[in-house]
Amino acid sequence: MATRHNYKKLKIWRLGLEISNEISDVLIEFPKHERYDLASQISKCSVSMPSNIAEGSARTDRSFKHFIDISLGSSFELGTQLLVANHRKYINDNQLIKLEDKIEEWQRMTMGFQNGLD
Repeated sequence: MATRHNYKKLKIWRLGLEISNEISDVLIEFPKHERYDLASQISKCSVSMPSNIAEGSARTDRSFKHFIDISLGSSFELGTQLLVANHRKYINDNQLIKLEDKIEEWQRMTMGFQNGLD
């Protein structure tokens, strides 16, 4: 029988959730007119990262890899959207660097975890 993963014990899920929560805190400061545009996109991407880890963890390792791919895609999309937010002065350079560093760490960990499946 295929092994299933307890997503709550996975470091990649916990770090993804931490990133999502930090993003949520940053989005509070965005202008109201961005709530349904950039802020909404950023929120969806950040939530997608740990959510796809959780959803995939209940699948076979082969299927889990696909969910990890989706999660990684969301993380790269998030990085791009944060650059746009920084350009628009919604987040400052320090916030951007801190978030980018955390996202890059998550990406490294997640790719390493994915390579260890099957």
